[in-house]
Amino acid sequence: MKPLILMSRLLAVGLAACSLLGSFNASARTLDEIIASKKIVFGINPNLPPLGTYDAKNNIDGFDVSIAKKIADSLGVKLEIVPVGSNDRVPFLMTDKIDAVMGGMTRNADRLKVIDFTDPVNTEVLGVLTTQATSYTDWTQLNDPAVRLVQVRGTTPIQLIKEKLPKAQLLILDNYPDAVRAIAQGRADALIDVLDFMLSYTKNYPTKWRVVDAPIEVDYDCIGVQKGNTALTQRLNKEVDALQKNGFVAASWKKWFGSAMLHDPTAAPAQ
Repeated sequence: MKPLILMSRLLAVGLAACSLLGSFNASARTLDEIIASKKIVFGINPNLPPLGTYDAKNNIDGFDVSIAKKIADSLGVKLEIVPVGSNDRVPFLMTDKIDAVMGGMTRNADRLKVIDFTDPVNTEVLGVLTTQATSYTDWTQLNDPAVRLVQVRGTTPIQLIKEKLPKAQLLILDNYPDAVRAIAQGRADALIDVLDFMLSYTKNYPTKWRVVDAPIEVDYDCIGVQKGNTALTQRLNKEVDALQKNGFVAASWKKWFGSAMLHDPTAAPAQ
């Protein structure tokens, strides 16, 4: 999910929309119907690069698309991609516009009330990016007047810092490249955000970067399916498990993100 993880979810809006659809008697396509139609329809958010992005030919591509394509191939069907925004993901499922949805679909208790999820495909780690010049081993150690944090204006970690790390100095800049540059130039010590999306910026500098071992939060992104579509969910779980075991998920993540996934999605706690 593009930074920031909590900003892009817009969960309250999506669930409010779902409540308005509560009386709509949608009936999701079953696994048998999908296979008989020779087509599966995935909702992909093209505005969360590199999970989803438009390529030079204005086609949707990215990590999520690579997973959806592999699943479609294994099912023996054609993949149709429908672009969805953060607010559209759950409503599109509930109104049968799509069979499944990706795009930062973090599994949580609120969403589980209205849709079903597969096992996790990938993780997103909210943590601390810093350099080898620091010795932090836990994010709570940043609550120190000597610590200089840098953040991007308007992002959720700013509130986290104000509430949990009030003693730290805080430099606020307008974008992520500038924030990472500030650390490389020695104007800041650390940044808190979804690190999966930060590491690509670090490659522009010879700085010896590191990630603080203890994450602040680990979220598990899954494929969303309409509530009660059990056969489809089970088959998608089988496909995701195979892609994890044969290394495709890890390889595709490294291709699109430029580095290995920070946390193992197969280590997710049970739903």
